[in-house]
Amino acid sequence: MKKIILLCLMTLLLTGCTIVRIDTTSIDNIINVVLSKDNTLYNRVGIGYKYYVPRGMTYIDSTGSNDKLYSGGVYYYLYLDEVSYYYKKTVNFKEDNSKYYSRKIDGDTEGYLEITKRDNLYLIEFVYNYAKIETLVPEEDINNAVLNCSYILSTIKYNHNIIKLSLSENFLQNKEETYDVFSSKKEDNDDNFLKYEDQE
Repeated sequence: MKKIILLCLMTLLLTGCTIVRIDTTSIDNIINVVLSKDNTLYNRVGIGYKYYVPRGMTYIDSTGSNDKLYSGGVYYYLYLDEVSYYYKKTVNFKEDNSKYYSRKIDGDTEGYLEITKRDNLYLIEFVYNYAKIETLVPEEDINNAVLNCSYILSTIKYNHNIIKLSLSENFLQNKEETYDVFSSKKEDNDDNFLKYEDQE
């Protein structure tokens, strides 16, 4: 009995979770850590896709494949490129050293992160996993915005069958009939009733 208890305690002590600390002072570290993980979380579902909205962010609205998110005074615009996903298009991007930050991301899915200074704000364009997020943030919020974008883009999962159906020619075609509830259902030749009364 003591051996079983000891074995259970040893198993409990030797197994556990691994915690990876993300150094949020480095954009490169944020990207490397978050995008390297196989994230299966999701809490937002659209037509043909799903993804995880990080804590502290709020989903606002969708228009087709465009989602609008909000966090801490900053709006995030997410565009899901289902056509590129379906045809497995590659990203054509060249790093630009004149930008605040410019990096091509290679791996299972290609992408890039480019940060450009605009007046007193910074435009973040993050493309990964056949999706793109754009946001405009002050300099002190860049790392947090990159972290949020990394989580969203790394968790996007597409439903291949739904996307295939939505890209087919017959997806938006349907059979419609015009029906007017206010029109009379009687034919124009309904004067037979009057003729019958006249004959009596």
